[in-house]
Amino acid sequence: MTLLRDMRYPTPRELGLAARALADEHPGEARLRQAGTSRAGQPLWVLSVAATGGAPRGADRNVLVVAGAHANEPVGGATALSLARRVLDDPAPRAGCGWHFLLCADPDGAELHRTPHPYSLLDYHRNFFRPPGPEQPEWAPSLLPPDRLPPETLALMALIDELRPVLQVSLHATDLGGSWVQLTRDVPGLAEPFAKSAAELRIPVENGASDAAGWPSPGPGIFVIPQPGSEAAGAFHPEDTRLSTWYHAHRYAGTTAIVEVPMWASDLVDDPAPHPDPRGALRMLAERLTSDASLVASVRAGADVRPGPPPYEDPAAAPLLRAVDWTLALIPRIAAEWTAGAPEEATAAYIASIDAFGRRLSLRAAAMLLRVLRTQGHPAAPGLDRLVTGWCEDFAARFGARWVPVATQVEHQSRTVLAAYDRLVAAGRDERAG
Repeated sequence: MTLLRDMRYPTPRELGLAARALADEHPGEARLRQAGTSRAGQPLWVLSVAATGGAPRGADRNVLVVAGAHANEPVGGATALSLARRVLDDPAPRAGCGWHFLLCADPDGAELHRTPHPYSLLDYHRNFFRPPGPEQPEWAPSLLPPDRLPPETLALMALIDELRPVLQVSLHATDLGGSWVQLTRDVPGLAEPFAKSAAELRIPVENGASDAAGWPSPGPGIFVIPQPGSEAAGAFHPEDTRLSTWYHAHRYAGTTAIVEVPMWASDLVDDPAPHPDPRGALRMLAERLTSDASLVASVRAGADVRPGPPPYEDPAAAPLLRAVDWTLALIPRIAAEWTAGAPEEATAAYIASIDAFGRRLSLRAAAMLLRVLRTQGHPAAPGLDRLVTGWCEDFAARFGARWVPVATQVEHQSRTVLAAYDRLVAAGRDERAG
């Protein structure tokens, strides 16, 4: 498959063509089907690989791998194809288990975020897009009533209902940082193969991920989402995580693993040393976030970009401006959370992760606004362009960013998914034996 040899980020259309070719190569073992349609009418493709000796949906148990849930995290599709080929070549993971790959959960968003092979953080942000929370397939149920869920979410939930997966894996990525795994339930023993893979591939382990602040951690880079009523500190989330599609598998006793891998790596997020002044650092980061966001907000207001009232009438600018406004509206709440909830003790890795998170929020809003202004030939575009360029350069320099080849990102995600399944099955055997 040329796509996997080239190891660049595939488009939704390329994913569908590559999956069709793979299914044609393995008739009877693999099949491609359409699980739904996006808001813009694009197909939602599912590639299924049969359990050993069975049909794709005739297994004792199933694994569902979801790629492309976030438009700006394009590695998942390449990982899904690589995993499909692996399980076709190796009968062990298919013993009594069917494997199913939703190749891109948000093809409309993926079409708007175009980064087949970015060469720098600036190149990555030139055509950046990440939809607001209510338009993200996995997060929509945590923010919208059931009668307003987008078709991508409904298709994903229907797939979970059909397959009742023992393991659901959501493939995610971060622009700059390290690798980590979030779990809706603990998977005993996952930390060891995860750390081994990261070390072999020179990928830092993000042991203080801001997304998982205070969560139980059975090993470096492994975080278990706290149960309801837990007093564990939590990262700021405007969404109710337990209403997301990650938890939809729980009604069938399934577990979900969210596997993050960086596009650019930074050793700063892998530093376990205590930070000398976490409260002071968080106050400073909150102030910078507020200041940076105000710069973007002033351009947004002063540029007088008016495609129409929400939900915006200009079809070209509408999704970008909705995302800009959503991001800018979140920032004051996040800054307040950092200031009010500063821990007395924290690692250097945790503060670095917060630093990176704050930088990317303002940068993303600015980058998406710049796309609109540039397209319209707006006089504010050159100034905003300089701001985006400077922020990208500062971000990369501050964190010593180094590119992680797409093939390496894919390899680490694939190893982690297979390890999670192996450990989950082993834990089930131990439980039955006990």
